[in-house]
Amino acid sequence: MRYQVIHETTYSYEAPVVLSQQLLHLTPRVLDFQTLERHQVAIAPEPAETAGRSDYFGNPVTQIVLATPHSELSVRAESLVTVAARTAPAGDAPWEEMRERLRRAGSEHALEAAEFLFESPHVECFRDLANYAGPSFTAARGLVAAAFDLTRQIHADFKFDPKATSVSTPLREVLAKRRGVCQDFAHLMTGCLRTLGLAARYVSGYILTTPPPGKPRLVGADASHAWVSVYCAGGAGEAGSWIDFDPTNNCLVSDAHVTLAWGRDFSDVTPMRGVILGGGEQELEVRVTVTPL
Repeated sequence: MRYQVIHETTYSYEAPVVLSQQLLHLTPRVLDFQTLERHQVAIAPEPAETAGRSDYFGNPVTQIVLATPHSELSVRAESLVTVAARTAPAGDAPWEEMRERLRRAGSEHALEAAEFLFESPHVECFRDLANYAGPSFTAARGLVAAAFDLTRQIHADFKFDPKATSVSTPLREVLAKRRGVCQDFAHLMTGCLRTLGLAARYVSGYILTTPPPGKPRLVGADASHAWVSVYCAGGAGEAGSWIDFDPTNNCLVSDAHVTLAWGRDFSDVTPMRGVILGGGEQELEVRVTVTPL
């Protein structure tokens, strides 16, 4: 699948911002199954400084500094991406075996995955998460089968409700209310897996949405998306693999998803994060349009 993705972000400020420093996670990753054909970012006002680099997790990031007083900041990222179908996982070893391999972490590949075993700012690990995941992770069950069953269970038990949570809503509250958005469901599944001793990372990106029957696709009607990547260890001396699950849509991630960045949780891959001097109250508007070509 080939997609054009337009991600528009506008900040409106109550008073002029004198100085602004921003970090942008708006460039899709280049992966075995994903090719970035074109990417450009238009920023108004024009930054005094712009620099590109990779962050700790290998995600491409752009740093900007705006030194001109402004009452509005507009960032428009446009990407042309080709996404291929992913290779089906080969075999499905018991999840307890995967957990033991990660505990030993004797290889370079396992060490890379081991950093996704622990709590992070938005993902607390607590017993209720293990209890919730328990029916999916029965004794000797294959990791892929168990993770997909957990994906199905979250989709069935939790209601998508944009008004129920915010970025700062604790995971305990999400579990109790049984409602939230894709970010909450990804954090929930990540917490369940880590509590069981499995490596899971949070993935941000985009997904092609389907308009109602007979209705046209609307510009700006899509949204940023989030899902979970689970580490499956390879055999002796072999590299492991990451398999992606989307609990919001009850599916394995394939060519309908565009991968932007990954990290421990949302805080590592925020589309725009920064520090400003001045501004007062602010309003944020985000529009995402994913167009299949």
